[in-house]
Amino acid sequence: MDLSGFPLEALLPFIAIGFAAQLVDGALGMAFGVISNTLLISMGVPPAAASAGVHAAESFTTAASGISHIAHRNVDWRLFGRLVIPGVAGGILGAYVLTRISAEAARPIVLAYLTAIGLYLLWRGIKVPSVEKRPKFVAPLGLVGGFLDAAGGGGWGAVVTSNLLAQGGSPRKVVGTVNTAEFFLAVTISATFIATLGLGAFTTATVGLLIGGIAAAPLGALVAKRVPARPLLILVGVVLTITSIYGVIRALV
Repeated sequence: MDLSGFPLEALLPFIAIGFAAQLVDGALGMAFGVISNTLLISMGVPPAAASAGVHAAESFTTAASGISHIAHRNVDWRLFGRLVIPGVAGGILGAYVLTRISAEAARPIVLAYLTAIGLYLLWRGIKVPSVEKRPKFVAPLGLVGGFLDAAGGGGWGAVVTSNLLAQGGSPRKVVGTVNTAEFFLAVTISATFIATLGLGAFTTATVGLLIGGIAAAPLGALVAKRVPARPLLILVGVVLTITSIYGVIRALV
């Protein structure tokens, strides 16, 4: 891609946003879309343009993140296989539904549920001894997560990561597996968008998010590998609770 049309001084704020958002997402398995969208809109980027830029960038940042998690052995391939196909199916269904009805009415309910999950994970990380179990409720969770991500404009990581952790999954393996599966989901959801808009999708914001997100991907995977399970669980709970409460307030105002 020719970057001559994107001056460095214009790219730098978006590179910083992409780097920060992907660092959190790669380490905790969620929040790239929430952080990127929120910061872009606060900088004056129109909501539609912010959403388009984030979705285009995610097709590439999730690839870099997935490769990094694979390299650090953060992926549970059995869990991945049970998650990715229902997730893609849910994404296709959600994209189809989005063209016909709005999913915004259900958004406050989903966010309130995620707030409760975030508080539960926070309590569990602080009070309950860490006992890892293999998650059993996986395929339906992938289907719901993929559907909500496409129909609601984001939420794969928040829905899937948080629920797998609530079932007792290993934080490191859950984060790595969900991030790797997200690549296939992002490509599925974004395929029509990119094919329709072509290079028109690559605005200054998108290119900046791409550069920053790809640069941060290896660091996020390293954090997921190095940070012990309990602090990682607490961090996920904190990020999920804060972002969900913010989303509820924004949806109701």
